[in-house]
Amino acid sequence: MEAKAVSNFLMISPRKLRLVADEVRGYLVNDALSILRNMTKKGARLLEKAIISAKANYLNLNPNADENKLYIKKLYVDQGPTLKRFRPRARGRAFRRLKRTSKIVVVISE
Repeated sequence: MEAKAVSNFLMISPRKLRLVADEVRGYLVNDALSILRNMTKKGARLLEKAIISAKANYLNLNPNADENKLYIKKLYVDQGPTLKRFRPRARGRAFRRLKRTSKIVVVISE
């Protein structure tokens, strides 16, 4: 049995978030959460919330499941929609800034 959680429209670039996701992919859920709580990156907080949500979804589907045997089966980060913003520059010009967003998909299994 599997449970899935998806977090959309996160205001962090996927490249930064993948660095954090690579650290915990394949770990037991409790071990992954303890690793993320000790990281100083912004992406660790966002990923922690997604894993907690997937864990809650799994325990809701399987009330008599053992929490200590849950592991992260799949964890991937995709790019969400990009916000286009403009910064004023010299002599009346404008440069475009791309504010990238992310999407996290977490699949948990026993």
